[in-house]
This record gives sequence, structure tokens and C-alpha cells, in this order.
Amino acid sequence: MKLYQVVLKDILRRKRRVLFAILGVVIGTMTVVSILTTATAGQENITAQLEKYGANLSLLPAVKSVDAGLGTLNLGIVNMGDNYITDDKIPKIQQITDTLIREYRPDIKDVGNIATIAPTLFISTTVKGSSVVIAGIEPQEELQIKSWWQIADGKYLDGADQALLGSQAAALLNTKIGDTLDLNNTPFTVVGILGDSGSDEDYQIFVPLATLQRAFDKQGLISTIDIRALCNGCPVEAIADGINRDIPGIRAVAVTQIAATEMGMLEKINTFMFAIAGVTLIVGGFGVFNTLMTSINERKKDIGIMRAVGASRGQIIKALVYEATLVGAFGGVLGYFAGTALAYGLGPIIFKVTTISFVPLYLPVAIGLALCIAVLATLYPAFRATKIKVAESFASV
Repeated sequence: MKLYQVVLKDILRRKRRVLFAILGVVIGTMTVVSILTTATAGQENITAQLEKYGANLSLLPAVKSVDAGLGTLNLGIVNMGDNYITDDKIPKIQQITDTLIREYRPDIKDVGNIATIAPTLFISTTVKGSSVVIAGIEPQEELQIKSWWQIADGKYLDGADQALLGSQAAALLNTKIGDTLDLNNTPFTVVGILGDSGSDEDYQIFVPLATLQRAFDKQGLISTIDIRALCNGCPVEAIADGINRDIPGIRAVAVTQIAATEMGMLEKINTFMFAIAGVTLIVGGFGVFNTLMTSINERKKDIGIMRAVGASRGQIIKALVYEATLVGAFGGVLGYFAGTALAYGLGPIIFKVTTISFVPLYLPVAIGLALCIAVLATLYPAFRATKIKVAESFASV
């Protein structure tokens, strides 16, 4: 009879003890797989949420502060520089941004514009006796940047003489859909009211950029430019450096604080979860070790018989390692599916609105981890088994 046949017969004869060993392996691998799966889904969820934060880059007029004085008299700080950006710089901004994205992301094959460039002109004026801020925007680009916008009433901008009001601005001006607003002798029809966002946008009026420029004689001028650089993995810092270096009169700032905070939080959660997984693995390993040690003590007679009929120490170790391999393989497969099932329960608790899915890559990871647990837990009992003498094995029965 071949060695593997002996191992299989022995496993079938000791089903309960083997099942306990498999259970220990399953618990360890299940915990790791569930944490890996949940962490992966959580990272995807946070990445998707970061996409909703809007711009990756903000461009402002480059204004510098200088100390003003007269003789020895300090007159304070004076800001010097233009208060606007000219819109003829937008094509150059688009070129720099798209070029750097393609350099960092060669997998992007799009031939058109990649980044979304959203210029805005801010005008402070008086409407119906109240001071308000008018924002001139490119409607479609702005909507791509501010994907969280929701229309509470009416519709979004689709005409040159239309206005979209923030919720608080509409209430302050007592304005409803269909009303006309006179902005510097230029009429705008209110077509939509935004839902509450909890930001300054609630108090602003949004109109098409070109119309606002003509109404206030600001042709070719914009106040700020927001850039959405397609993805969180895009080189926003490099893009900001390139714009600051190559385009005078503009100060580009990479918006990275939110991303850094969110990803730092995810890293801390993952570290805590992996610490729990590590402790569970250790406990599971000791459980398997204890089970195998007990199994060997119960099989002293069998080992003695094997030695009596000529089995070498190497063959005995092989037999026990074969058994551990089977325990690890079964435990790894079961642990993978049990861990994924557990992740379905943990995901919505740890990361809200998280969709959990099977990650096939973790199956070989689970099996490899389970094999390591089972084999490592077997090595000491296996070497100890080789020290058992034939006479001692029969005397212990």
C-alpha cells in the first residue's frame, strides 16, 4: 500500500479529529479573507466617494503680498497682481494637464480632452435689494466637477439667458421657477433651484459664463478654474507644478487634503483589522498544533507499528505532512468562501453602502496561508513522532 493511501485511510478513520484541525485552519483563513475582501471593497468605496469631492486642482490668480512702507513707517501688506485669469490660458492649461496624465497613465488611449476644465467668474452685485454672488459657469463642465449637485425644483441650465439658484438664495430673494432676475440690466429666467449642499453655493446664483461676462463687461476674464484630473491616481501635484512653471499669472493648488485624510483613515482601519486577523491566525495555529499533538499521542501504537514494519523517520514525517497538506487545502478553500460570506456581513457595517464581491485572487492566498498554518503546526509533532520507540508505543496502549 502506498504512503498516500495509508494517510487517506487514517484520515477517514479519525474524521472527528481531522475536522477539528480543519476547523482551526478555516477560522484563521476565514478571518484574513474577510478582512482582505472588506478592505478592498472599502477602498473602492472611498475612491468612488473621493471622485465626488470634485476638483483635484484649483487655479487662482497669482497674487503676491509685499510689505508697504514710507521711510521707516510700516503701512502693512499690499496684495499685488491681477484679480482675474484670462480665458485664453485655458487651452494651455488643458494641454499641460492632459499631457501629464498621459505620461503617468499610458493606459489611457483617449484622443480628446481627458481632464475637465471648469472656469468660473464671480461677480458681487445687488439683486432685489440684497447682496448676492453671481457665478458664471460653463454648465456641463461645472456639473462634471460638482457631481453632488441635485436639482430640487425645475431643471438644469441649458440656455444662455437662464439662471440656477442656490436654495438659500432662492429663499432670500423670494424667487421661484419662471421668475426673471435683472443682473446689471440683463434679464435671466430662473429655471432651477439647487438642493441644500451646506456650502456657500446655497447662497449663489449660477448663470452661463459668456452671458455674465458680457453683462458686466468682463469679456475674457474668469476668477478661478477648477480641474478634475480624471482620477485619484493622476499626478495632481505634478500638474500643479507644470502649470505654475509654464503659465505666468496663475497659482495652481493641488486639492489633496481630503484624499490624504480619507486614505489615512482607511489605512488605520486596515491596520486594526489586520492586527485582529494576526491574533486570530495565531490562535488558529495553536488550535491546529494542539489538535495534531493530541492526534499523535493517540496514534503512538500506529506509529510504532509503522516503525516495526520498516517505515523510516522520513516516511513518518511525510505521512504527517501529507495529512497536514490535505487539512490545509480543505481549510483554505472553506476559509475563502466562509471569509467572503463574513465580508458580506462586515462590509455594510464598517463601510456604508459597500458592495462586496468575490475576489478570485484571494483564493490562492487563502490556500497558501492555510497550508502554511497546517504544515508549520505539524512540523514539531512530526519530528516528535519520529522519536517514539516501538517498545514505548506498545507500552502506552
